[in-house]
Amino acid sequence: MLISIDDSAGFCWGVVKTIDKVEEVLQNSTDEQVYVLGDIIHNPREIERLEAKGLKTITHSELKNITNEKSKVIIRAHGEPPSTFKLADDLGLNVVDATCPLVQALQNRIKKAYDSGYQIVVYGKKDHAEVIGISGVCNGECIVIKSVEEALEKVDFSRKTMLFSQTTMEKQAFNEIKNALEGKVKDFIDGGDVNEVFIAKNTLCKYVYGREDKLQEFASNNDIVLFVAGRNSSNGKSLYHICRQANPNTYFIEDMEEINLDWFDGIERVGITGATSTPQWYMEKVKEKIETTLSKELVEIN
Repeated sequence: MLISIDDSAGFCWGVVKTIDKVEEVLQNSTDEQVYVLGDIIHNPREIERLEAKGLKTITHSELKNITNEKSKVIIRAHGEPPSTFKLADDLGLNVVDATCPLVQALQNRIKKAYDSGYQIVVYGKKDHAEVIGISGVCNGECIVIKSVEEALEKVDFSRKTMLFSQTTMEKQAFNEIKNALEGKVKDFIDGGDVNEVFIAKNTLCKYVYGREDKLQEFASNNDIVLFVAGRNSSNGKSLYHICRQANPNTYFIEDMEEINLDWFDGIERVGITGATSTPQWYMEKVKEKIETTLSKELVEIN
């Protein structure tokens, strides 16, 4: 049996920058407690690794309970709304911003459009941490939608509008929403000037949708695929869907203990891949687990 790991899988550059910053803070904070506000990324195995080094994950409600002035509070990769930074400043906390640069750029673009009077429409998940941060930069006045139907129901076609996307959503669905709104929100003439009232900004993470072709090829070249990701990972769900379309024998696992040996009966080629928040070291452990377990099974049979 040949077991291979997708060489295009592993941390995206934004997650790498976030994790590097956390590692640096932990290394330089020997006498200080380092907190992170919410999961640093959506992968429980990587969170466990960092917590073993001293990182402590807290909720927003626990933020006000931090009293040690030497403590540091890390803002996770998904970012936070301005209200969180203000609260931390009011509490006198030492904040380290580890927001993904792409998410930070998205927040800046949305704020600029909002301040210019645009109706802000975001293709994304309303309760996702990234979208909560995005919503915060426009005073909670953005319209969050997940489908063409929602867009046509909620968007005010009489207003100049700008469409953005949560960075980890699916490109095809974004384009469908874009096309639907382009047909409804028209240019208008005001005082003799033609004003563009609909602009679509594709703010999807290029690392996510740029993997689609390679991921489909990788999935097609294997008999079965193990897709390793945190169950709360938005990009994990999107990439898993793409992987499963290319190979129906794709299994989503968060932990290697979920592996079922029956999956490997009569199988010659096994592929292992994951989300942009899935660490390379854990995919290696999944491979090792399969090899060790199957070898043990063969010894017991013989």
